[in-house]
Amino acid sequence: MAGSIFSLQSKTAVVTGGGSGIGKAVALLFARQGAHVHVLDLNEENANTVVHEIQQAGGQATAHVVNVARQKEVVAVFEKIATPNILVNSAGVSHIGKLENTPEEDFDRIYEVNVKGTYNCLYAAVPLMKKAGGGAILNMASIAAVVGIPDRFAYSMSKGAVYAMTLSLAKDYVKEGIRCNSISPARVHTPFVDGFLAKNYPGKEQEMFEKLSQTQPIGRMAKPEEIAGLILYLCSDEASFITGCDYPIDGGFIKLNN
Repeated sequence: MAGSIFSLQSKTAVVTGGGSGIGKAVALLFARQGAHVHVLDLNEENANTVVHEIQQAGGQATAHVVNVARQKEVVAVFEKIATPNILVNSAGVSHIGKLENTPEEDFDRIYEVNVKGTYNCLYAAVPLMKKAGGGAILNMASIAAVVGIPDRFAYSMSKGAVYAMTLSLAKDYVKEGIRCNSISPARVHTPFVDGFLAKNYPGKEQEMFEKLSQTQPIGRMAKPEEIAGLILYLCSDEASFITGCDYPIDGGFIKLNN
């Protein structure tokens, strides 16, 4: 049953990248709060698993297999959904490397998913939200959008673009009742992190995990559920006076690393 505060009862929510990591945590939380959650993911098995978990708990969810980098696919899915009240752009990929070891194909891959993918979902959702009289959008930026992070050239580029798109869209559609905000996480313990450590630091996974954890002054990585809690607030009616803002959720990384 949806709680009385931060309730999403009767809301239709779209979560991209909803099959794993932060997106999965958001999808599960939104469903518990009463939303019908549309889980968009490139991985059909992951999307179906999340939807099944939601339905087993008594919630409402629908899976959609879609590549957010392909506009026709995205538009077709949103036309089926018809009346999205909430959009969370969580789909994204990462890349390790400075300028000199970022080949063009890797740069293009980051751009296609993180930048164009966000654009495509906004492009598909905003006209539908306008027809419905408004909506709430949450984009996934990063501390890398505003702070220099070593070996994250392409990733930082993409998240800077997401941050800028957030401000632009919030300004252009505030009169249409569409709110648009972003959040900027630091490191979050997701399956991606475990896979990255296993691939790049075999035998030293725990040592490197601790090292990365300590880059946050709070001394650990975030849990996906902690990120989802902030996203829920910003997409709820309780945040109806908030638009055009970015919220660091970083364990003190931006302000306290000095």
